[in-house]
Formats: sequence, C-alpha cells, structure tokens
Amino acid sequence: MQLETLQALNKACRELRPVALVTDLNDGAQVLYYADSDVSSAPLSNEDKLLAQQVLILNSSKRFQLDERDLFIQAFNTPLRMIVIGAVHIAQDLISIANQCEFRVTLVDPRPVFASETRFPNTNVVDDWPDKALQALNIDGRTAVITLSHDPKLDDPALEIALNSNAFYIGSLGSRRTHTARLERLEAKGFSAEKQALIRGPIGLDIGAKSTTEIAISIMAEVIQKYRQSSE
Repeated sequence: MQLETLQALNKACRELRPVALVTDLNDGAQVLYYADSDVSSAPLSNEDKLLAQQVLILNSSKRFQLDERDLFIQAFNTPLRMIVIGAVHIAQDLISIANQCEFRVTLVDPRPVFASETRFPNTNVVDDWPDKALQALNIDGRTAVITLSHDPKLDDPALEIALNSNAFYIGSLGSRRTHTARLERLEAKGFSAEKQALIRGPIGLDIGAKSTTEIAISIMAEVIQKYRQSSE
C-alpha cells in the first residue's frame, strides 16, 4: 500500500467516515471509496462503486472476479452507534446492554437533573436539545436512534431529524395510543405514511416485557434484528 493511501485511510477512520479499499489484484492498484460522499480517490466505475457499497453494508471483505478483472474490497466501517433521547430509567438499562453489544452510545437530554453523571456514569452525554444534537452527530447507516423521553418536545424533533437520515433503526417508546398521536403530529409536519412506518412503535420485540430491564432487552433485540436483516 502506498503511503498516501495509508494516510488517507487512517484519516478516514479517525474521522469516522465509512470507506472501502478497492484493490485490483492484477496490478496492485488501490482506490479508496468514501460512502458518505460517494466519491473515490481515483476514478471508479459505477459497478465498482456498487460493489464497494455492498461490502460496506455487509461489513466484511470480499473478492470479486469480473471478466478480466480481479478485485478485493475491504470494508473500514464506522462503529455501530446508538443515540438515546431521554435520560429515563429504561435508558440506564438500555445503555448498559448496548455497551455490552459494542455499540458506541450517546445520550441526549438537556435536563441535567436527569442526565447526571451519578445516573449515567461513563456515558457520553450531550446536554442539548435533540434537534441540535442530532444534526451535529451525523447520523449514518450504522446508527440507531431511540427516543424514550415520552415528552414530544424532546422526542418529536429527534424523530424528525432521524426520519430524514440514513439511520438503520428508529424506535420510540410509548403505548399504541401514544404512538398514534405521535404519527398524527408527524403527519401534520408533512411526513408521509411511508416515512412514519420507519419508526418502530411500540418499540421492541414482543416478548411480554414488563420491567425496565426486560423492555431494554426487547429494544436491544429489535435493534440487533434490524441490523442483521439489513446486512444480509
């Protein structure tokens, strides 16, 4: 690998940019494809770009033998992330479980009484309003967005940002009645039925969960299910 390519690859990884390294095994030529901007460090055919995108979605390296060309494409993905809106009791359990599943978690809540270091130790907390916070967090296709606050002032702006992003999972806590009211508010904001359907609500797999820990487990299970299905 040329030094210039290695430096560019390291820079993309530091900046949490999803990038694929396309290597022509016939002549050793290497090209970096940046998924977030659909550009490459050297010209790539549309076919090669699609292959690079496929590898990044699958999050694995793969060899492609195409006519006279022999390509090896490696994925250098951003970490799986979870953005949690609302520093409620369920968030404590969910963040703990998500950490064990190797998600990089960010908790968003402008209320310092709830989002305190005591209640959420060793957690990346953003004490800003969700609309501003999510715009700065650059939601990508490896990000799950979960609203738990039950407060439309917090949840709705977060959902509006998430629905216009590439988040692979969007979920919102609340009863069916609460969720229906939520969808009505989103419809009034111009979100189509197709967009609304992206929100998992009531959130979590139906495992009969009762306690906060059980609900957190059901949410995490649904997030993993959605991620694995989207990667197939």
